[in-house]
Order: sequence, then C-alpha cells, then structure tokens
Amino acid sequence: MSDKDDYPDPSFPVTGTVPIIRPDDEEQYDVEAATQKPTDEGPRGRLWLFIVLAGGLFAALTAPGQTAGLSAFTDPLITEIGVDRTEISFSYLIATLVGAAAMPLVGRALDRFGARLAIIWIGVTLAAVLFAASFVSEILGLTGAYVGLRMVGQGALTLASTTLVARLVTHRSGLALGISGAIGAAGISLAPVGIERLITLTDIATAWRIEAAIVLAFALPVALLLPRDRPRTHTETGSLIVKVPEVGYTQRQAAATLMFWAFTAGGFTVGMMSTGLAFHLISILGAQGLTSLEAASNFIPQTIAALSLTLGFGAIVDKIDPRWGLITSMLAMGGAMMLLPFVQPGWWGIVFGLLLGSAQGALRGVEAAGFVRYFGRGHIGSIRGLSTAVMLASTSLGPLYFALGLDWSGSYVAPSLWGALLPAAVIIVALVAKEPPEVAEAETQAVSGT
Repeated sequence: MSDKDDYPDPSFPVTGTVPIIRPDDEEQYDVEAATQKPTDEGPRGRLWLFIVLAGGLFAALTAPGQTAGLSAFTDPLITEIGVDRTEISFSYLIATLVGAAAMPLVGRALDRFGARLAIIWIGVTLAAVLFAASFVSEILGLTGAYVGLRMVGQGALTLASTTLVARLVTHRSGLALGISGAIGAAGISLAPVGIERLITLTDIATAWRIEAAIVLAFALPVALLLPRDRPRTHTETGSLIVKVPEVGYTQRQAAATLMFWAFTAGGFTVGMMSTGLAFHLISILGAQGLTSLEAASNFIPQTIAALSLTLGFGAIVDKIDPRWGLITSMLAMGGAMMLLPFVQPGWWGIVFGLLLGSAQGALRGVEAAGFVRYFGRGHIGSIRGLSTAVMLASTSLGPLYFALGLDWSGSYVAPSLWGALLPAAVIIVALVAKEPPEVAEAETQAVSGT
C-alpha cells in the first residue's frame, strides 16, 4: 500500500463525512447531525507534518506585509520620498484600515472555496503588489502599495495559512497550530534583519522585487502540493453529494459571546502596540541609544521568545483553557511597554525584545486553537475573518499613535506607558468571560429555533 492510501481522500473535508441524503430525510438528518461530533481524526504522519510545515511557510511569507517586514523600509522611505514620520504613519493607517475591511469577505471565501485555492491566488497577488511597490516615488503611490501589502500579505495570507491548518488538521490541532505559528513567527521576526541588510547593499526597489520573487518561488509550488480543503459537490458518476454540516458556531453566534471579544481585544492590543513599536523600532530604540543595526537585531530576541511561547502554548493548548495564553500575552505586552524607558544597549534591550516577542508568541499559540475550541470548525473562516479584521484595523493605529505621541510629548516614553493600560483591561475581560456552551448544544438550539 502506498503512503497516499494511508490518508483520507483529500478531495473530502477531513473534519466531517459526506453521505448522500434522500430529500425526505434532510430535515431529520440536520437535527441529528448537529448533535453528532465528527469521528474522523484527520491526517497523520507525513501528511500531518507537511500541512503543518506548509502553514508555517505561508505564515512566514506574510513578512512583506507585516509591520516587522515593513519597518526596515520606514526610515529609508522617509528620506527617499521626502515625507515626515507622521505623514507616513497616517498613510499606513489608511492603508491598513482599507485592508482590514476586506477580511470578513476573505473569511467567507475561505469557507466557500477552501484555503488551498485562496493561497494560490493570494501568493500571485502579493508578488504582483511587491513588484508594483518597487516603482513607488511619492506618498500617494506608497499608500496604494501599503493597501495591497496589508490587505493581501498581512491580512489575507495570514488568515488563509492558519485557516488551512485549523481546518485540515484535527489530530493534535493545538500542537499543529503552535508549530506552524512558530515557523511563521520566526520568519516574520528575522525578516527585518535580512531586509535591512538588503536595502543597505542594494536599494528599496531591488529589495521589494527580490521579496516578490521569493513569494512566487515558495508559495505556489507548496500550495499546489496541498490536499484540497474544499468539499466536492458531485461524485464521479454525477450524483449530488450533500455534506454533513461541520459542527460550529456561526459568525453571529460567536460574536455574541464575551469570549470572542476577549480574544479579539487581545489581538487588537498586541496588534496595535507591537505594530507601533515595530514600525518605529529603529527610531524608538535609537532614542534609547541603540544603533540602527542593534535596533533591527532586537527582532532576534523577539523571535526566540515568540518561538518558545508559540510552541509551548501550542503543545498544551488542547489541555488547558486557552485564555491563560491570552493573559500571559497581555502581561508580557504590558511589561514591555512599561520597560521601554529603561531600555539601553545590552541586557535591558534584550529583555525588552523577549517580552515583546512573548506577547506575540503566547497569543499566536492559543488564538486559532482557542477559536476552534470555543466555536468549532464549521464557520471558522468567517469567525476568524471578523476577528482578523478588528486585529488588522488595530495595527493601523499603532504607528500613528506613537508618531503623535512623539510630537506631543517629545519622546516615545509617554505613549508607551499610557498604552500599558490596554493589556490590563483585556486581562479583566478575559477573567470575567464565561466559556461558551458546547458547540453541539449551540447547534441543537439553532436547529430547533430555541
């Protein structure tokens, strides 16, 4: 028997069965299906590992649209285009908000067409946007480039990469999401060092074109090798296939719970504050006495911490309440922001990087798995699409927040200390939020109309 025979038919969703139902049985079947849990435990072995590694690769390839990947361009763009820090931050805000607005649509598309097909088109589009960005020469064109990079790279590809793993991998899904998240975190966090060197050795346009080539070279071949995660609608003989609805909250049901908003608020906080710090990192740490290379290298301790926390919480998230990862993330985020006034070259700079990376890693290790645990897989794309839209919108505020804070107070210290109130508020919400009812119970209530 070949290795392929060991795994489920990739044309079918691994999280549910696909029986053929007579029309007169459908109403009764819908009620019964809502109370049943899927028995298929999904791919194992080499297919499991391949899907997880692919998800991590796609997450790493979001770096050109992530704030960390764009931070190395900030100061060179200010010099080359001739704009000030507030103007480029406002451009980033507008672009990110526009990109965030598309995420609910992307989430619904993932549920309908599958993450594999979406990743193919997203990869091609991201490469095209990067190539077009290399011709930018003024602020309006830069804003357009930012729109494409944030919408396609930071938003759509991030959402698709995690949705792919969350949907296909049901055996030890928390560990799978942790591993793929850690790989993505490593790629994103290390990107600024390489990009900074690339810009120094060449120029901004060449750096963007090389990024476009890398995205095409890695995203398309790997995506084409993935199993389909979109269910077939007809058999080979033409018979209609009616799939069992996967158990799960709808987007509206999930959004009605405080737990959804606790995790979304946590993503908002980490997104806003870590983005603001990363976007101006060379300037922020430069004000604390670090050189531009030392500031870019601060992403290295961030990477170490992010990897450790993502893998650590990913390994145990299936056995604990995911909100503990959220609380850990908020504690680290608040600690990093309160530590900023004391950062200097040496150990304090390293500790700052470790805390900032821990905030991102802890949240990444539990966020996707937490949504699956609380709300099921049935509508995970649209649910995470809404949450991702809020998180992505928050990243638009961070750069402008710190730029205005610098203008008003003369330093980055005051906005950092005031911003530490946000993670404290999220911790309170996480502690008072109640765990949503079992998915099967919610589905039964929805079917019966109660």
